[in-house]
Amino acid sequence: MTELVFRALTESDAHLFTSLSHPDTGLVGRASLGHVYRPVHEGGEYRPDWTRVALRDGRVVARAAWWGAPGDPEPVLLNWFDFAEGEDEAAAELLRTSPLRTEYELMLPTGWRELPPVRAAAERRLGAARAAGLRPLVERFRYTWTPGCGLPERPGRLRFRAEPDDAVFLDALRRIAEGSLDAHTRNTAARHGAEAAAREELDFLHWCPSPREWWQLAHAPDGTLAGVHIPAHNPGGPCVGFIGVLPEHRGNGYAYELLAECTHKLAAEGADRIAAATDQGNFPMAAAFAKAGYPVTQERICLVPPPADG
Repeated sequence: MTELVFRALTESDAHLFTSLSHPDTGLVGRASLGHVYRPVHEGGEYRPDWTRVALRDGRVVARAAWWGAPGDPEPVLLNWFDFAEGEDEAAAELLRTSPLRTEYELMLPTGWRELPPVRAAAERRLGAARAAGLRPLVERFRYTWTPGCGLPERPGRLRFRAEPDDAVFLDALRRIAEGSLDAHTRNTAARHGAEAAAREELDFLHWCPSPREWWQLAHAPDGTLAGVHIPAHNPGGPCVGFIGVLPEHRGNGYAYELLAECTHKLAAEGADRIAAATDQGNFPMAAAFAKAGYPVTQERICLVPPPADG
């Protein structure tokens, strides 16, 4: 076979990204949601220097696009990855040779395993990503609340208040990280400790372009701190930024109550769509979303690169 060339795109040749076609391109990933690749200099959300292609005889046979919010110094996520028929190894090598190291998130329709063409498209990408060294971390549900879902009932057991001191939230997040069912939290905590997992969460919440004043602590009827809820906006719009219950208060249904309050707050701020997500194995949180009327609208698989420290 002809030797491959791996490189980033530039503003002048960003159009090469759309030259690749495959019958399964629209079945999974960003394309399945109706998104198109558009570079930032044309009003889109992808930077050409964070977009890499594999070329054979000048033809694109594999492509990968990393995403970050405006102003981010480095990409946050790989969320577009596909390749031509028979170019699985070229696709894996494209990721292996990239200097960009982030999580890969593959977006999928609900029930994707029961849809043979969709499952095949997903497995092609997952196989190439694993061959490149990425490892599956977790499968997640994504939810979308709209006013038609109705506002969830507020049980009224918890008392909510704002807290301007980040140190208080950091301590709460650290305590919530202990015994968490969230795979990302567990992954960070296992490698670097609960403090690092809490700081990672705090950094994400500050990254969201929404008011810090929305963050709230929740206290149980006995006055003790029970949990945290953080309504937010991510770059795509309103979202449930964080829901967490402290270990000593788990099992009381407080996750639902925190979610209900978060939903009411975002709706009061004018949200007509609220995005949210949880791990498929986080059964208490999934139950809270179901009770609050949040329908599952998408599934996602997250793969992570091997840790730099081995």
